[in-house]
Amino acid sequence: MALAGEIEAKTGQAAEKPDSVAKKYAPIEKPNLEYTPEVAEEMAPLYEKVKHVIPPIEWPFFAPYIKAINELKKERNAVILAHNYQTPEIFHCVSDIAGDSLQLAKDAAKVDADVIVQCGVHFMAETSKLLNPEKTVLIPDAKAGCSLAESITGADVRMLREKFPGVPIVTYVNTSADVKAESDICCTSSNAVQVVESFDSDTVLCIPDEYLAQNIAKQTKKKILTWKGHCEVHERFTAEELRRYREDDPNIVIIAHPECPPDVVEEADFSGSTSGMINWVQDNQPKKVVMVTECSMSDNVAVANPNVEFVRPCNLCPHMKRITLQNILDSLLYMKDEVTVDPAVAGKARLAVERMINLGN
Repeated sequence: MALAGEIEAKTGQAAEKPDSVAKKYAPIEKPNLEYTPEVAEEMAPLYEKVKHVIPPIEWPFFAPYIKAINELKKERNAVILAHNYQTPEIFHCVSDIAGDSLQLAKDAAKVDADVIVQCGVHFMAETSKLLNPEKTVLIPDAKAGCSLAESITGADVRMLREKFPGVPIVTYVNTSADVKAESDICCTSSNAVQVVESFDSDTVLCIPDEYLAQNIAKQTKKKILTWKGHCEVHERFTAEELRRYREDDPNIVIIAHPECPPDVVEEADFSGSTSGMINWVQDNQPKKVVMVTECSMSDNVAVANPNVEFVRPCNLCPHMKRITLQNILDSLLYMKDEVTVDPAVAGKARLAVERMINLGN
């Protein structure tokens, strides 16, 4: 966090006094969560938006939490970031910024808020902190991890440097800050080929997602070295499963995330990043589509595309589902759990992310 004098120099205003900061972040008493006729009426416009993906029986439970969270955001001067894999009541009803992990962090930097509540997994909260170092970043459940991010450590990257001296290391944003700090540059699933091609070297390490790296290798002449990290959601899909969908309906359209195994991507009609898949559906408006990715994303895309029928191969991310309306509310009430990054790590990790962002610009 910046010192008071630094804040004053940057804003031209005196920094808040310690007692006012303490008051701003003091615990707040839990509000009434009863579903009253007044709550029903106030929340009706939001339910109209999501009614074809949230059953009526569930709404009386969700509505009081949604109302309380949206009121608390104003009191805390907080912004809620929601990843595409969050459930619809979070993604569409309480989030201020929704999207993929990197876009969330970039957009948060443009918002005049003191607090970021990251509705996603832990590496996403770290990335938000890297790009917004002076803001308080909270995650509603500190145990919301990621199988892919946990497949590699900073020590592993240092070992790869020794084993492959001079080979550039491109690291997927789905990694810890410690891993980013040991890398040359980050990438996303949408810009990975561009990032790989930006190096003069004929060999590039692309870590840690093995399947993403294998799918990238098919789009470049460079030799791609991989690491055996996998997303536990996407690795469960099989080409045979997709062929069965086609047998049931030859007109069905299949789109897949590049974290899926290469034979799954080969079987699909289109493969793209989270944002790429969403844009493809919006632009093409297929009659019936299978989105080969985390299940909640289909629900969220369905809200904006009511004329598209979504067949849901329901692989849920257990880590994303740790985030709920209940712990989002608690996060704002009690200002927990705060995500911090060691300053010695943060500077190098931020540089790897900013190199990618600058490359895109």
